[in-house]
Parts: sequence; C-alpha cells; structure tokens
Amino acid sequence: QVQLVASGGGLVQPGGSLRLSCAPSESILSIYIMGWYRQAPGKLRDLVATLSGSGGTNYADSVKGRFTISRDNAKNTVSLQMNSLKPEDTAVYYCYAVTSLSDYLRGFGAWGQGTQVTVSS
Repeated sequence: QVQLVASGGGLVQPGGSLRLSCAPSESILSIYIMGWYRQAPGKLRDLVATLSGSGGTNYADSVKGRFTISRDNAKNTVSLQMNSLKPEDTAVYYCYAVTSLSDYLRGFGAWGQGTQVTVSS
C-alpha cells in the first residue's frame, strides 16, 4: 500500500522555475508508469508528464520543452523540473504511480496529496 508525498510547490514569477519531488512511503520495486498531473481551479485533472519504467517519457503539448520529468532510483523519488513557468501553469500538481499495465488500464494506482504551484507577478 504505497503512499506518495509531493513537495516543492510554491509561488514563482512568470519565467521562473520550480522543481517538484515525489517520494513514496515505501520502496517500489517495479514501475509501469510514474508521472505528474495537475488540476487548476474549476478544471479537470490533466496529465503533465509521465515516465515509464523503461525510461520513456511523455509530455503534454503545453509543457513540452519547458518541463522535464526524471527519476532518481537511488533516492526512490520522481521529480518534475519546471522552467519558463507561465500563469497558465498555476494548479495543484499531483504525483501518480502504478506498478502494472493491468492496474494502469483499470485506473488504479497511488496518488500524492498534491502541491500548489502558483505563477504570478
């Protein structure tokens, strides 16, 4: 029963940078997909970036070239480096992880509690 804890959010000016981190409550031996999603006020939760167990990445068009997802296996964390932030990036960011394809297809997996990112001058 894995719990994810997200951190690193905050207030930043447009054009600034933030780095989000996600740490599991226990060791995860295998990962099918780990990623970051975000939810703006009044909006649905949308995909930001994902990282597969084999190293493949996928990014939303709106963040491609600005955000980078990575994993530190030694520290058991996944990070999201966010550069050139825009006001439109303001949202609560959630970490997600699932350990098998079957669970992923069924909508299962672990979610972090979310960390607030606010981009404003």
